Amino acid sequence: MTKQCFGTSHVPLSPAVRAGDFVFVSGQVPVGADGIVVKGGITEQTEQVLTNVKAALALAGCGMEDVVKTTVWIEDARDFGAFNAVYAKHFPKDPPARTTVESRLMIDIKIEVEAVAYKPL
Repeated sequence: MTKQCFGTSHVPLSPAVRAGDFVFVSGQVPVGADGIVVKGGITEQTEQVLTNVKAALALAGCGMEDVVKTTVWIEDARDFGAFNAVYAKHFPKDPPARTTVESRLMIDIKIEVEAVAYKPL
């Protein structure tokens, strides 16, 4: 099995890595194309994070429909309902398996999401 890395980052990670038929997307945070954290609360930040997940998947030739597992870290469990409403719009049919935990995050943000996709070559 070979490993392919996709995309670049200002930190030592690859946004997406293909290993065989699986694509692993590094934890995505709510930063826009300008590298700045988007303004707003959990709703706006979740939209940006899932847009970033989609973009990282695309680098490896995948889409949201290929995602089989996500891991989500939210800064405040009280935001779970609002987060879940946005998340459901991005996975309207056959959503992936998911783990969601409350956690202090590395920068001043409300959410981070990583994903695993399955798409045979």
